[in-house]
Amino acid sequence: MGTAVMSCTLNSTNKSVSEKKKIIFDTDMGPDYDDVGAIAILHALADSTECEILATLSCNGHPSVAPTIETFNRYFNRSDIPIGIPENPIVNTIPSNHWNDSVIAKFQPDLKGKLDYPVAAKLYREVLSSQPDNSVTIVTVGFATNLYELLRTEGDEYSPLSGKELVDKKVKKWVAMAGAFPEGKEFNVMMDPKASVYTFSHWPKPILFSGFEIGNSILTGKRVAEMDSSHNPVAWTYKYNLATYAETPAENRMSWDLTAVLCAVRDPERYFYVCGPGKFIVDDDGYSHWNADTNAGHYFLVHKYPYGKIADILEELMMHEPIKRFTR
Repeated sequence: MGTAVMSCTLNSTNKSVSEKKKIIFDTDMGPDYDDVGAIAILHALADSTECEILATLSCNGHPSVAPTIETFNRYFNRSDIPIGIPENPIVNTIPSNHWNDSVIAKFQPDLKGKLDYPVAAKLYREVLSSQPDNSVTIVTVGFATNLYELLRTEGDEYSPLSGKELVDKKVKKWVAMAGAFPEGKEFNVMMDPKASVYTFSHWPKPILFSGFEIGNSILTGKRVAEMDSSHNPVAWTYKYNLATYAETPAENRMSWDLTAVLCAVRDPERYFYVCGPGKFIVDDDGYSHWNADTNAGHYFLVHKYPYGKIADILEELMMHEPIKRFTR
C-alpha cells in the first residue's frame, strides 16, 4: 500500500468532541481476568453515553465463557446485548481456579450450562449490516478467531456482500489488544496463529494495536477488589482472582485488555502516543514484528505518561457501578 512515514503523534488541541462510538466487543474472557476490567470499563463508558455496545462476542470456545459475558452484561442492565460464540474455536479453556464458573454460580446461576448462543460470524454479519457505513469500531481482547471466520463468509440474508466487503463498508476501525512492539510472541496472536496471519493481512480498514508492553506496565485491581463485592461481580472477580489466580496472592493485575477498550471509545492520544502507519506482520508460529516501511493502515500505542496515571483512569472506570443493580 505504499511507503510509510513513521511517526508518533502528540495530542491535538483542535479535535472536536467525538461522536458516540458504536462498539462490538470480542473477548476470550477466561484464560485471564483482565477481560473483566475491560468489559466493566466498556459498560461504564456506555453509561456515560460515550459509546453504544452493539454486541459482545466470545472467541473462546469453552462453554462457560459466553455465560460469563452475559453475567456482566446483566449486572450493567444490558441483558439485551447479543452474545456470539465461535463456530470453530481453536481455544477452549478457562483457568484452573475456575473463576468463570464461580462468578456465574454466585451472581447468575440460571446461566450455568447455557449453550444457545448464535455463531459469532453470523452475529457480526447481522449487526454490521444494520449499521451506517463506516461507523462501527471493533475491539478485540482475545484471538482473531471470529474475525477470521467473518472475513471468509459469503453473502447471506443480512447482506449480499462478502465478509471482507461488509467489513470494508461498515467498520471504521479495529482496536486490538495484540502483538508486542516492535516484535515478539504475544498470547492473543500465537494461540490462533492461522487466524492471526490471515486476518491481520487481509483486514481492509485501519487497525490500532495496544501491544503487550502497554498493559503489562499498568497495574490495576486493588481498589476494585476492596469494594463491597456482595452484589458486584466485577469486584468479586478481582478479589477472588488476586487471591487465587497465581501461586502467590497479588495486589494488582496487568491491564492489557483495559487499554484497548479505553482507546477504542476515547481518543487514544489523550493517553498514549500513536505510532504509524506501518504494517503488523505475523509469522506462521504466531511471532509478530513491525514493518515501519510499509503503510498497511496499522498503528500502535506507545507509553506517554507514568503508568500510575493511566492506572488511576482505568480503575476509576472499573469501579463504576450501575444505578440499578440486579437482584438474585
